[in-house]
Amino acid sequence: MLDEAGAGGYQREYRFDEERRWRFDFAWPEKLVALEVEGGVWIGGRHNRATGFQADVEKYNAAAARGWRVFRCVPPHYVAEVVNLISRIIKGKNGRVDN
Repeated sequence: MLDEAGAGGYQREYRFDEERRWRFDFAWPEKLVALEVEGGVWIGGRHNRATGFQADVEKYNAAAARGWRVFRCVPPHYVAEVVNLISRIIKGKNGRVDN
């Protein structure tokens, strides 16, 4: 979907912190934009249990403190909207990222 929307050039499993070994599912490091696909939310997966949720909060706050914009989606809902938003950002069509 990312490629079809014109948001190619991403890196999968991009490690943005070597010490903590934190990774993003998809990242555009030159733009400081990342996409996290939150799986398992409908079956009580890691992202919506207390310890997993706390770990995600710590990771996302650390990323934000470094200037990253982290977008999240929960399949199958809202994925297309997030992909289109990221595509606009990568292409510099929202007035915020154009380098």
